[in-house]
Amino acid sequence: MKIYNKYITAIAISLVLASCKAPMATVIRDDVKNNIPENFNQNEQQDVNTNTGTTPWRQFFTDPNLVSLIETSLKNNQELMITLQEIEIAKSGIVAKKGRLSPSVRAGLGAGVEKVGRYTSTGAGDASTEIEPGREMPDPLGNFEGGLMANWEIDIWKKLRTEKDAAVAHYLSSVEGKNFVLSNLIEEVADNYYELLALDNQLDIIQQYIKLQTRALEIAKIQKEAAAATELAVKKFQAELAKSKATEYTIRQEITEKENQINALCGRYPQSILRTKESFMSIIPQTVYTGIPSQLLANRPDIKQAELELKAAKLDVEAARKEFYPSLEISATLGLEAFKPSYLVKLPESIATSLVGELAGPLINKSAIKANFQTADAKQIQALYEYDKTILNAYLDISNLMSKVKNIDQYYQLKSQETQALDQSIDIANQLFKNSRADYLEVLLNQRDALDAKMELIEAKQKQLSTVVDIYKSLGGGWK
Repeated sequence: MKIYNKYITAIAISLVLASCKAPMATVIRDDVKNNIPENFNQNEQQDVNTNTGTTPWRQFFTDPNLVSLIETSLKNNQELMITLQEIEIAKSGIVAKKGRLSPSVRAGLGAGVEKVGRYTSTGAGDASTEIEPGREMPDPLGNFEGGLMANWEIDIWKKLRTEKDAAVAHYLSSVEGKNFVLSNLIEEVADNYYELLALDNQLDIIQQYIKLQTRALEIAKIQKEAAAATELAVKKFQAELAKSKATEYTIRQEITEKENQINALCGRYPQSILRTKESFMSIIPQTVYTGIPSQLLANRPDIKQAELELKAAKLDVEAARKEFYPSLEISATLGLEAFKPSYLVKLPESIATSLVGELAGPLINKSAIKANFQTADAKQIQALYEYDKTILNAYLDISNLMSKVKNIDQYYQLKSQETQALDQSIDIANQLFKNSRADYLEVLLNQRDALDAKMELIEAKQKQLSTVVDIYKSLGGGWK
């Protein structure tokens, strides 16, 4: 008998050891993060202590109308509201994982009836048993019970704690995701606002051009009557005037659509956007300080979100690996049980208790556990690539926008010079046309060139302002 028990013990130990064999997770290295450059521009040294990305958005934007629009969007934007609910979902995940660390206790009531065969061990035993002297066991036999039941998985391998830590990382990642949505929302509202102001100014320019074309047409008609010009000149000016009026309606439609786009971001029905268009061309873009690339890791919410997702993926792999280990569960019950309700109050005879401990682990057919582990391991590698891609894209965004800020400034200065020169040429061409020293084509070409230059100058100002907003967001600004 002792030898038999030794065999049983040896087999049990070997089964437990066999179940403890678990595959190793892939060891990942983060070369992109470790090799991030010291500066955005290798030819320039950036100030570590000065970074525009840390400036709160209320200090960065000074236009009160734009600030009001941003405040409205932060209260009503549907995408932001959806993201906030994702945070609540992730928070509930933490509570669920944390709850598995504690015993679960349930209360229950039950009733039933059973009739067993007379010629069975149970039936024969009941037939020869008296509950009380002279009182046989009832047939059929009822069963009434009520009590508490507890189950508890002992976290001997810290698997449940690992799952809880993964849930916490997912929750923190969702918070950073919300911050990234905030940053994008503020950038989008500001960009659309500046585009709307640019359209307003372009509408003013085209209306001025229409007045200019109207006067030029009147002059052409007068010169035709005086035989100083032909019907061809009159038709050309009429065609140019009609083209300008058509452009006016196109711009008006773009303004309507841009207003509604801003209203959509603010989560409200179409209404007029309060703005001051007169000062648009005199707005001076803010000076942007980039700091150093490593500060992106702490400032940009999308990078922090990707980092937390990578951390959560690593924890998921660890938890999936621990599924190969045996689990220890303890079950206990405490209650009252009797074949007749009146006997439930007879204590201690009706008290029923049980306590069971179980240590079990997977032995054969581990394909499901292996598949879950391989999936978690692949997601870990995927999360690393996503993290590296986010860091790399952030660095390239800043590099591109820094170059764009410098080039758009030079472009704006040259467009300003071009506009001034063409404005002067229009006056000269009109004067020569009145005195019959220039033909209508010279007047038309000068006016078209001046119109195009002014339109492009307005677009350049809008790009100036939007580029500064974009680099502010790319540095991690907007969500604080």
